[in-house]
Amino acid sequence: MTARPHTPLRPLWLCRACAAPWPCGPARLTLLREYAHDRVALLVYLGGLLHDAAGQLHPLDPHDGPDPTQLFDRFLGWAIVRRSPGESPQHPMPEVPVTGLPCEGQLDMADGVGTEAT
Repeated sequence: MTARPHTPLRPLWLCRACAAPWPCGPARLTLLREYAHDRVALLVYLGGLLHDAAGQLHPLDPHDGPDPTQLFDRFLGWAIVRRSPGESPQHPMPEVPVTGLPCEGQLDMADGVGTEAT
């Protein structure tokens, strides 16, 4: 006998195998394994599922439906890598210089607003 996969039962968003709110623990482990080398793709995938779940769960209980914060934590919060303050990422984004960009005027980025300098 093969084990049932831990997949969502829509529109209830419960696990087909264990009846826990999906993604359940085993589903999370499977997703982490499947997306081990592409965390961004995992977050994009989960973001799409969060969108689907919010749209499907709300009509089932419009007055006491799922709280947006709880849905975020359930679908995305567990998959986001948390860092301590001051901790740098393992693969930092390269710094892109503002100079040399193909634009007519230079950007004044000192105040964080992209306005043309006069």
